[in-house]
Amino acid sequence: MAALPKVPELRSPVARAVAPVAAGIAFFALLGLITWGIAAFLASDSSEPTDNLAPPRLELGSVNGRATDVEEDGPLLFAELSTITGARSLVLDHEGDDPANGWRLYYAFPPDRPDCPVTQVRGTATFLDCDGNELDVTELSPPTDPVRPVVEDERTLYLDLRAFSSIADPSDG
Repeated sequence: MAALPKVPELRSPVARAVAPVAAGIAFFALLGLITWGIAAFLASDSSEPTDNLAPPRLELGSVNGRATDVEEDGPLLFAELSTITGARSLVLDHEGDDPANGWRLYYAFPPDRPDCPVTQVRGTATFLDCDGNELDVTELSPPTDPVRPVVEDERTLYLDLRAFSSIADPSDG
């Protein structure tokens, strides 16, 4: 059996201190270049959002479950849909005894003040605007984009977010 070559020994204290640090720096530089290369490759493909990253419809689950959630804890706040600025934050409310009907959608800011996001008072239908004013859910801004809650088969609740996406829905004909 052939003997493996002997690894050179680092004799000076400086070499023993510098060699592992230099090897670590080289490793992380190489790892950074590989990561950058992968990101550049992925970014060079298509700049259009996909259904995986920005779905045109967001499934919320059972209408009975969501209606119970709203009844017990107040409207549902969906912060920062498709953005990091909060400009597309939505509030979903339910009114009435029929879980399949009575769904209402609002933007999470007062009317004519998209620069003033609201926060929800936990467990209530009350919201606080950026100035600290209390607002009822009905005092929030109605959506100007064609976003809406959709109930399918009187069982499943979705948010139709196609207005926030540049992907055309083939079913729109």
